[in-house]
Amino acid sequence: MAHLVDVHVGKRIRQRRWLIGMTQQKLADMVGIKFQQIQKYETGANRVSASRLWDIGEAMGVPVAFFFEGLKEDLSQAATEGNVPPDMLSDKEAMELVRTYYAIPENQRRRLFELARVLSDVA
Repeated sequence: MAHLVDVHVGKRIRQRRWLIGMTQQKLADMVGIKFQQIQKYETGANRVSASRLWDIGEAMGVPVAFFFEGLKEDLSQAATEGNVPPDMLSDKEAMELVRTYYAIPENQRRRLFELARVLSDVA
């Protein structure tokens, strides 16, 4: 299982890359690696070395500290929520659930939400 710090750093890499409209391939080319490695960094599957993180920051125009912003909050949230992934955007099942949820008509969606809340309180 990926370490929460690695997941957080990967999430920040992905967020910054999306924000500036950069593809994984472009970032990989700029830092001299394969785009598959960027994918692994962004999911937290692989740790980013300090020198590589420096190169990524340079390529995206941010200091290394950018990748650690919000880390304490993510760690605190993970500790209090237990089984909720710190980055649900990387959880395919969670994203499919959200897409499916928003496909339901609004009045039924509210009832489903209340049912889920009740079920989570019972669990």
